[in-house]
Amino acid sequence: MRFFSSSNEDSKKFELLVLPFWQGKKQAEKAAQIDRYASHFAPLMMQDFSAKEGEILVVYDTSTKEGKRLALIGLGAKEKIDTEKLRRIYAKLTHLCHQKNIKNICLFCPQVDTLAKDALLTGIAEGILLANYNFDELKQVTKAEHSVLLQQVTFINLSKQELAIAQRCGKIAEGVYMARDLVNRNADEVTPQYLSSFAKALESKLPHVKATILNKKQIEKEKLELLLAVNRGSTSDPAMIILSYQGHPLSKEHTVLIGKGITYDTGGLNLKPVGSMETMKADMAGGAAVLGALYAAASLGLEVNLTVVVPATENSIDSNSFKPGDVYKSCKGLTIEVNNPDAEGRLVLADAITYAIKYLKPTRLIDVATLTGGIDVALGPEACGVFSNNDDLANALMRSGSKTFERVWRLPLYEEYHTYLKSDIADMKNSSGRSASSITAAMFLQEFVEKLLGLIWILQARHFSVRKNATIQSMLQGLGCDY
Repeated sequence: MRFFSSSNEDSKKFELLVLPFWQGKKQAEKAAQIDRYASHFAPLMMQDFSAKEGEILVVYDTSTKEGKRLALIGLGAKEKIDTEKLRRIYAKLTHLCHQKNIKNICLFCPQVDTLAKDALLTGIAEGILLANYNFDELKQVTKAEHSVLLQQVTFINLSKQELAIAQRCGKIAEGVYMARDLVNRNADEVTPQYLSSFAKALESKLPHVKATILNKKQIEKEKLELLLAVNRGSTSDPAMIILSYQGHPLSKEHTVLIGKGITYDTGGLNLKPVGSMETMKADMAGGAAVLGALYAAASLGLEVNLTVVVPATENSIDSNSFKPGDVYKSCKGLTIEVNNPDAEGRLVLADAITYAIKYLKPTRLIDVATLTGGIDVALGPEACGVFSNNDDLANALMRSGSKTFERVWRLPLYEEYHTYLKSDIADMKNSSGRSASSITAAMFLQEFVEKLLGLIWILQARHFSVRKNATIQSMLQGLGCDY
């Protein structure tokens, strides 16, 4: 999608002109310099349109020869507007455009005294962009039946600096789309080898990006034995994917993002029941998310040093699958009693953390994973759980999550929880059952951190799913995205 600015809303190329209104005490009130239109539709605003939050009324301007199509869009009460409300309102507008096969719109920006202009434009642009997605590449239908997405949005009278805010949101959205596509594609397609090739393609496409892929022999040489154990039941070899972006060579700061890359999770010999396996192609959503984050950072030319690590494998079943009750050694040297092969994510992440600390020397490390259903029980789909050994980093992430509405909530790492992982035959076991299951998963990973400060775990159990009131239920969208 492309964003433009224009001083002329009368162009015939616009298929829809969007006019914002506030909900008033008696009738809708204009939210921008749209006197020319507001006066014409005054009768409608007395009876048929009150400008409630998210209310949209499509009308035709019969005062012109062309009969221009207009959308009156309700922003709700002026004193209650915020960036997230704008996202949702303009996402709803985007879905309306999809339904009516509209590709090109023009809109007046509302005038909001309580929001900075960048927050205002970010809310509008992100709402449009995040809703302007459809995964239909697997449908065998004619092109005419494919979903029509918005292709162009023109703002009235934006400065170059203001337009750049919307265009910046577009770069971030490209990373989101990329992650969504990876998650939605077939697991038979998105194998560890597919992800490896995908990372190599990003290396050639993005500036200052380098890809390193460890194949099975190299993984064996590095003694990443937990990753190898999880891979034993799969016909696809594992891969350790490392993608680095150096945007600030003079800085010593280095952030490493580790994303769980289980490309399909059957549960192993702890086979998942019917109803729990159908979305397991999305068990690599953490890996997709960190790849999308690096894509966005590099596309924007951010002055940061960022590396993503994706330990990739299937957790499948055959006669060679790793077995409950057996003990396996980690890359760090700790022995792990595997009492639950369906708690495989923490195993591959443990080896990835050890590898990252040894070779990448991060100053902060953030792990993103669809890890444990317990976090879903605790928080539902409205937030994801965060565990950290660094208060400053955890608080910064919580502030950022509140700003973007990708909300997170910090859970404890009390030492007493460590006893839940005690094993009689190994250094520890990989699962402790239902009680405090998300916390014990984080406690398990903490054993591989050593003395690195600035570690954070982000656990999200919904596998890039959407909230219950979502307008799109069949596609996997991402945390916070029920637009």
